[in-house]
This record gives sequence, C-alpha cells and structure tokens, in this order.
Amino acid sequence: MSLAKNIELLRRLPKLNGINGFGNFARNLRPGSHSPIVETTDFGSNPGGLRMFSFAPDNLQPAPGLVIVLHGCGQDAAAYDLGAGWSTLAKHFGFALLMPQQQSFNNANGCFNWFNPEDSARDSGEACSIRQMIARAVDDIGIDRHRIFITGLSAGGAMTSVMLATYPEIFAGGAIIAGLPFGVATNVREALSGMFVSPSRPASELGDLVRNASNHSGPWPKLSVWHGSADRTVHPANANEIVKQWLDVHQLPSAPMSEADVDGYPRQVWWNADGETIVESYTITDMAHGTPAWDWRQ
Repeated sequence: MSLAKNIELLRRLPKLNGINGFGNFARNLRPGSHSPIVETTDFGSNPGGLRMFSFAPDNLQPAPGLVIVLHGCGQDAAAYDLGAGWSTLAKHFGFALLMPQQQSFNNANGCFNWFNPEDSARDSGEACSIRQMIARAVDDIGIDRHRIFITGLSAGGAMTSVMLATYPEIFAGGAIIAGLPFGVATNVREALSGMFVSPSRPASELGDLVRNASNHSGPWPKLSVWHGSADRTVHPANANEIVKQWLDVHQLPSAPMSEADVDGYPRQVWWNADGETIVESYTITDMAHGTPAWDWRQ
C-alpha cells in the first residue's frame, strides 16, 4: 500500500484535536490507562542493551505488517504508545507493533544514541539490537517480510534514520517525526549542533552517508517526513535535510512533483516513473516539538 493511501486511512479516523504534539495529549489520558504492549527478554545478543516490547492485536491480518516505533527522549515505550495511540492504530488496522525501549544506563535522558558511531552502524550496538528484535517479532508473529515499517519521534526519529540507512533491505518504508538525517553527528556536540542549527549539506554528501552505511544497492525504502514549523528542540530545517538525503538516494529531483494542503497542512510529494509515491514531507504548521496527536475519545 502506498504512503498516500496509508495517510488517507488515517484521515478516516477522528480529526486532529488542536495539534500540539505528544505531551499535551499524554497529560490528559484517562486514569488507569495502560498500554497492551508486553516485554520479550530473549531476542538475541542485544549489544545495545535495549528492551523489547511488542503487541499483536486479536484481529491481526493474515501475513500481517509490522510497525517499529521508537520513542523520544524522556519517554518509554508504553508512555509513547499511550500518548500517540499506536496500539489503537494496530487494533484498528490489524498490524503488529514493536516498540524498542532505551535504558537509563545507556543514556541518562532515555534517548536512543543515534549519534554514537558504535550504536549507529550496521551489526553494532543499538542498531543491531533493534534488528534482532525485528527478527524475533517476524518469526514469532509470522510477519510479511515485505510489510515492515519503522517510525520514531525526535531521538527516535533520528534512530529511524539510522535503521533505514543501515538495514535498508528490511524496510518497505519509514516515517521520521521531528528527527535528523543519518550520519550528521558522531558525538554529543555535533548532535546538539544538528538539532539546533541544522547546517545545510550538499545532497550528494548526504546521500553518500546512506549509501556507505551498507552494501545495499536498492530498491530503497519509501520515506515520509513530519515536522512542526514551531519546533524549537529539533530545528525544522532538519526535515529539509532528511528529504534532500533520501531524494539523492532515490535519484529524484529536488523540486517536489506535487504540493498541496492536507487538512490545512502543507505536503510535498515525489514519485517514481510508475507514479508511486516514494518520498513525502508534511509540515505541521505552528506545532512545537512532538508527534501530531489524535484524540481517540472524540
């Protein structure tokens, strides 16, 4: 299914309720709310020291898809699930959910270490741990290997960039929310610079970072990029750099092939020779740092 069709399915659900990001919605959860995700403790050597949580709804589709969801700093898997509604989406559409979780001994702020060379390389550290979780979920649940997707917020969005670059053969597509391009930081100083300033780089340089992360030669995952225009934590220019990086990887032109508003928010689209959407970018006007939040109680 195309990215555009997935977005259309989401639009049939209750409308966005004054998009303010993850935090405002999370603070208004009903007392006693809990996430249905459960932990799996044995999923491989786990060199990154992460925790694995997953959920397979009762109405799981035959040969179901899998969505990997990476939380942001200061969150855990269950809190991000409750705040953003991922298990609700899984129940509605019948897909399986995998939610890796950071541990405080890896990062005191609960952030995925997307900027550490040892955690952002293929078959190493946290990237390898997430890859091992995916393999376990695929085997346990019976996932369609052509329907594996990944998304993340903030540091989780930057780690989504890592996974798409280091294991591109695994994913049909990904969605990066308030994240950063792959390979633009190798330490904390560079990570902070990328978050707050987001210096512009040549498209070919950004594309080479992805191409050099594995021996993969294509086809490459599709990509959806989401960012709030009022984000003061991760500069909105990062969305442009992510798009630039993946347009170069896909060998697509820099100018969007279509520009339109979807529910009042600007969307840019690039497609291939067959007319299939390959890269898209949404700007959520006036939204600060966070995930666009649906109020499921409406």
